Amino acid sequence: MTIEEKFQELNGMEQGAYMPHIYYGDPSEEFSLKQVETLVENGADMIEFGIPFSDPTADGPAFQEACERALGNGITPEQCIRGLEKLREGGVEVPIIVTTYYNIPYVYGIGNFLEKLEETGVQGIIVPNLPIEEAGDFLELSRKIGINLIFQITPNTTEGRMERIVESASGFIYIVNFEGVTGVRGSVADSTRNLIGKVKSLTELPLMAGFGVSEREHAASLVSAGADGVITGSALGEIYMRKLDNPEDALSDIGNFASRIKRGCMEGYRKLD
Repeated sequence: MTIEEKFQELNGMEQGAYMPHIYYGDPSEEFSLKQVETLVENGADMIEFGIPFSDPTADGPAFQEACERALGNGITPEQCIRGLEKLREGGVEVPIIVTTYYNIPYVYGIGNFLEKLEETGVQGIIVPNLPIEEAGDFLELSRKIGINLIFQITPNTTEGRMERIVESASGFIYIVNFEGVTGVRGSVADSTRNLIGKVKSLTELPLMAGFGVSEREHAASLVSAGADGVITGSALGEIYMRKLDNPEDALSDIGNFASRIKRGCMEGYRKLD
């Protein structure tokens, strides 16, 4: 199923999309595979599959530690590709979006890297440290190979860059919510609401809002503000970090968390202005 088809399906069911972000191999490959399966079973519509990197500058402390643990365990990009294959072979059918810092596909060979992802059934890729101004070659190859290159827009993105991004983007736009959604009863910050409205006026692509999403109310508020779905990240890491000696004990908590966020995505759709 393509990203576009997934959003069409969810719109038909009047639901916002939920995409959790995991870093593969933290604290083990076996746990990561079970974590993804648990997330999908409990409402995840897509999976953001992170390839651990030594300097994840766009990530907070929880995911920085996740990368350190995974790399300390010897996780490599090749093992991550095999992990993607295992997920597909195990029956995970939802769209998968790989997140990687540019250094990894550059060393690997961008075309070769994207081809391998496509062969494993990946639908999209996010490269946080690849600015739109330098994305020409990557864009050309991703379009040729058939993988959506997902771009991020932040409250600091200028209008000119925003227009350039939406012209080149495919799949969806990642709205980065720097200010969080921690207001009373999960209200959305005005800057985030304004950003969502501004981007929606420029493109018909779906908008996925992330950073700071950790409660059902956050998801509901963002979807009711016009986002087509939400992304959770470090909140998941913080759940199993408390049980690193036996992380599988955290799977039920992870499942409950995913169910709550998905419920918020459904509630938010019903509250659309």
